[in-house]
Amino acid sequence: MFESLREIRDQPWKSVPTWQIVAASLGFGWLGYLLLTAEDGFIFLDHANLVFHEAGHPIFGIFGQTLGLYGGTIGQLVFPIVAAGAFWAQREPVSYSVASVWFFENFLNIARYMADARAQVLPLVGGGEHDWTEILSRWGVLNSDTAIAHAVAIAGWVGMLGVWGWLGWRWLKPQP
Repeated sequence: MFESLREIRDQPWKSVPTWQIVAASLGFGWLGYLLLTAEDGFIFLDHANLVFHEAGHPIFGIFGQTLGLYGGTIGQLVFPIVAAGAFWAQREPVSYSVASVWFFENFLNIARYMADARAQVLPLVGGGEHDWTEILSRWGVLNSDTAIAHAVAIAGWVGMLGVWGWLGWRWLKPQP
């Protein structure tokens, strides 16, 4: 397995044609606009993220109650990571970037949920307990929910901008 990862890593990335960097930039810009202007912070992509979050609870719950609790957040991150990994292996820079932006966009959704840990005003799917109230309580940092959420949101924005910058660099980089 490690040998094949080295082989993949040593393969050159495919080139990024100008039309693809323009299309990706327009798409990323539109996503950023939606994220910045959504009144409740919830956009179309978060419907898919919510499905993966909810599916993560029972899937990871097979491995115990603690992983079941964390499984929601793990679930919504695993799917974009798997997609990004597949595109990384194929050396597809635009597809890899789109999947990576999806991964980092999840941070904004997770941050919104974290920031609600004490207030608990967000509607929960199927009722039940608030994941991040339980998680942050276990970690002894519940009173820092909004500060932690702010840091996670910043990481999400920085990650999305970094991915876009990386794609621009791939576009500018001459191919061997």
